[in-house]
Amino acid sequence: MSLIEERLRAQGLVLPPPVKAPDGVVLPFQAVRIVGKRAFIAGHGPQNPDGSLATPLGKLGRELDVAQGYQAARLTGLAILASLQRALGDLDRIAAWTRVFGMVNSAPGFNRQPAVINGFSELILNLFGEQVGAHSRSAVGMAELPFNIPVEIEGEVELH
Repeated sequence: MSLIEERLRAQGLVLPPPVKAPDGVVLPFQAVRIVGKRAFIAGHGPQNPDGSLATPLGKLGRELDVAQGYQAARLTGLAILASLQRALGDLDRIAAWTRVFGMVNSAPGFNRQPAVINGFSELILNLFGEQVGAHSRSAVGMAELPFNIPVEIEGEVELH
């Protein structure tokens, strides 16, 4: 078992299966695209342990508060890790988290996007440590996100 898998297990965290898209939705792209020593991570949203989209859905600052958004970002991190594990076979192949782009489904006037995306960043730093887990990041508000999910995150990692 890899070091990262051991850390996940020790914290009681479960990686979900591939996302179960809503009926009639086609997702004609790869969740992770490996090119050389880089893995590009498509936008992911929060998932339940069975692969379904996690609730609550909606906008931060209207239907959801910062704590709910933080949890959604954390669940999104687990979904990303699951996709990376399927693509790489071993999360220990990640040499560095390089770039993360966090999008928050925001009601007008909501400006706490960084606090929401901290749910993702703190998960990655906790699991991978400062050396590998440190990443550059954007956290921006969006008028809408697919399926009314509260958070969508994409990124890039460097591989061993």
